[in-house]
Amino acid sequence: MAERWHRRRGWSGCCGWSGVVVAAGLVAGGCVGAVGCSGAGAVGGVAVDGVAVDGDARGGDAVRLLHGAADVLRETGSSKARTSMEMATGGTRVTIRGEGVYDYRTQQGRLKVMLPQDPAGTSEHRPITELLAPGALFMKHRGAGVPDDKWVRVETATLSDGNLVTGGATDPYAAAEVLRGARTATYVGRTEVAGTAVRHYRGTADLVVAAEGASAGSRGALAAAAKGFATARVPFDVYLDDAGRIRKVRHRFSFVNGLQKEAVAVASTTLLYDFGAPADVRLPADRDIYAGRIAED
Repeated sequence: MAERWHRRRGWSGCCGWSGVVVAAGLVAGGCVGAVGCSGAGAVGGVAVDGVAVDGDARGGDAVRLLHGAADVLRETGSSKARTSMEMATGGTRVTIRGEGVYDYRTQQGRLKVMLPQDPAGTSEHRPITELLAPGALFMKHRGAGVPDDKWVRVETATLSDGNLVTGGATDPYAAAEVLRGARTATYVGRTEVAGTAVRHYRGTADLVVAAEGASAGSRGALAAAAKGFATARVPFDVYLDDAGRIRKVRHRFSFVNGLQKEAVAVASTTLLYDFGAPADVRLPADRDIYAGRIAED
């Protein structure tokens, strides 16, 4: 089913978004650790890959710090998350928002994704429930042709963006694992995110390098993204709290619009908070996964 879904909807859909072809049909088709742990990129004078760094790490130390950011999240356990994805083409700006919970140990999350109104502002879209898992994206209330009680499953490694933008929200752990490919990182300064003191770093990541260093659950998806985006280099801004946890990360991806053959910029922002919040995510049984064709909207 995933193969049929990908071929039918894929990156070639069209719609009323002035030719914005993103999210593998999501927009276009109306659906779609504890500080001090070994190897973790904690701050405040602890070790990163065995090298002590000061609280305001710069240069090579900042790069190594960010390489371990995903490990810190895994040791932390879980959190709540808010996401937003912005893109603009043909004079139309689209923003997709999501909210939910994530378990970094199992790399599973649940998000409710809110699609924007149609350009005329006359159509309300039903929220889409998304379950994130290693190698897979599950969507409920995905759109026309799918029964309300069924889920659509997509293998993330088969998507040309590795699901970094397909679902309208970047998987929080995948967002952190992109930082494993950090090539450059500059310490910008101290600031606040949602009332929490943080350190701001800015740099560029390489998706090829990120895939090589990623966990087994993310490796295939990041490798697909490295090949599928217009460029494997991803500018980012990331904000770490004093425990080394990501509080906010913003990536800027670029892919080629299949209809207009132009590069489209997508800014994906992930906000993490309420660490330790329960994140009980149950994946659907095989009998609950839709195996038919999805109707064109």
